[in-house]
Amino acid sequence: MKKLLLIIPLLALTLQSCKEAVETTSQVSEVLRPEVELKQPKTNLTSIFKDYWYAGEAEITSYKLEQARYGEIRDGKAVLVFVTEDFLPEVQVKAESYNKSNIPVLKLNTTKKFNTGIYPYSIMQSTFYPVANDQHAIKISASIQEWCGHVYTQLNNRNTFEISSHSYFQNEADQQFSIEKTWTENELWTKLRIDPYTLPIGDIDIVPSLEFTRLKHEELKAYNAFASMKEGIYTINYLELERTLKIKFNPEFPYDILGWEESTTSGFGASTKTLTTKATRLETIKSAYWNKNSNADKNLRASLKLE
Repeated sequence: MKKLLLIIPLLALTLQSCKEAVETTSQVSEVLRPEVELKQPKTNLTSIFKDYWYAGEAEITSYKLEQARYGEIRDGKAVLVFVTEDFLPEVQVKAESYNKSNIPVLKLNTTKKFNTGIYPYSIMQSTFYPVANDQHAIKISASIQEWCGHVYTQLNNRNTFEISSHSYFQNEADQQFSIEKTWTENELWTKLRIDPYTLPIGDIDIVPSLEFTRLKHEELKAYNAFASMKEGIYTINYLELERTLKIKFNPEFPYDILGWEESTTSGFGASTKTLTTKATRLETIKSAYWNKNSNADKNLRASLKLE
C-alpha cells in the first residue's frame, strides 16, 4: 500500500537557464508535459522560491565525503549543484532558446571524488526534474570512471522508463531495455528541494540511485522499500538490498541538504561488512559558475573548501 503526502496544486513560473554563452528566460503560464504519465497536482511556487531559484545563479554545496568502497572507508569530496533551466521534452536535453513547449526543470548534478589505494574514482549523476513537481524526472544519467574503465547509464522518461547502459564489465556490456514507471531515488533529492513534504512515505516501489546499482552491480529495477520522514531526515530502507539511505535537510526553505548517510554491505566474501558512507556539508555558494572559468576564479574552489 503506497502512502503519499498531498502535493499543493498550481504553478506560475519564470525560468533562468544555465549556459555558457546564451542566457534563456522562459515566461510560461502553463508547463507543457508529455501526456503518457499520470500526473500529480502541480506545486504552487512561492515568490520566495522564484527569487531564490530564478536569479540566474546555481546553488553549489560542497561536502566532506567518507565513502565506503571495497570494505573500507575512503576520504573524498562531494558536490551538489542545483540550477534551473529549460528542457526539451522530446529529445530531452537542455533548451538553447525559449519555446512554449519547453519544460522548466530543477537540475541536480552530483559529483563524488575519492581514491581507492593508488587509483581514483570519479562519479557524476544528473537529474532533470520538473519544477511543476507533478511527474517523475524526465531524465537521469550517471557515469563512473576509475582506472579499470568507465560505465554510463541513462534513464529517459517516455512511454516507459527507457534505459541505456554501457559498461566495461562483460556481464553488463551494452544494454537497452525498459522498466515500468515508478519512483526513482535520484529524483527525490530534487523533489525535496521543491517541497520535501510531497516526498512519498510508507511502502513504495523505487528504483535505487544509478550510482548504487552500478557500483554494486545490482539489477536496475524497482525494489520495495519503506520511506519515512522525521525531524528533517528523510529515510529510505531497502530490505531486499540491505541498504538504508538517510538524507538530512533543513526543514525550512530553501530546504538545503545538510548531509546524508548510506549504510550497505561492502567488501568481498568473508570480509563483507556493513559500512556507512557519510557526507557532511562544508560550504554553500550561489554562483553563475558557467561564467567562472578563468584562472582568477580558482579562489571560488577554495571558498568551497575543494582545494
